[in-house]
Amino acid sequence: MTKRTILLLASVLALALGVAACGGGDDETTGATTATEEKAAAATEENIVAVAQQTPDLSTLVKALSAAGLVETLEEPGPYTVFAPTNQAFEALGGTLNTLLEPQNKAELAEILTYHVVPGKLTSSELSDGQKLKTVQGDTLEVRIADGEVTVNGAKVVTPDVEASNGIVHVIDEVLIPPQT
Repeated sequence: MTKRTILLLASVLALALGVAACGGGDDETTGATTATEEKAAAATEENIVAVAQQTPDLSTLVKALSAAGLVETLEEPGPYTVFAPTNQAFEALGGTLNTLLEPQNKAELAEILTYHVVPGKLTSSELSDGQKLKTVQGDTLEVRIADGEVTVNGAKVVTPDVEASNGIVHVIDEVLIPPQT
C-alpha cells in the first residue's frame, strides 16, 4: 500500500508540473509587461529624497537638505509637493549658498528649503493660474500659468510631475526666497 501511495503522489506531482508548464505556454509578453510594471512601481517606491539623489541636477538640493537637517522629514510618508531648484539655480546665489551651508546658518537654510515644500500632492494638472499655496515654512507661493508655462513665484517649472512614494517633485529654475518679516 505504501508503494501505491507513493506512486499516486508521484503521478499527481507529475500532472501538476505538466499543467504548470503548459500554463506558461508562449505568453512571453506577460513576463515583459510584468518587468516593465515592476520598474515603474520601483520608481514610485522611492521617496522624495531618493528621487533627488538619483537626479544629477538636484545634487546641490540634496546637499542643502542634509545641511539643514531636512532629509528625514522628506523621507516621511507625507505627501508633499516639492518645488526643487536645479544646481544652476543654486549656483545663481553665488557665495550666498556657501554661507547658507555653514552650520551656524542651518535655521535660515531650513526656512528657505521648507518654503519650497507644500503639504499634499499637487500634480501640474492640479495647479491653476493665480493659485496660492501655503508652504511648510508658513508663507505662500503663487502659481502662474501662461501659454502652457507654469511658474511659482516667478520660477519656471522646467520638469513637472516627478513621482515619488511620498509626493511629487516639480523641478524649478530658481531658488525661492521667503519674504522677509
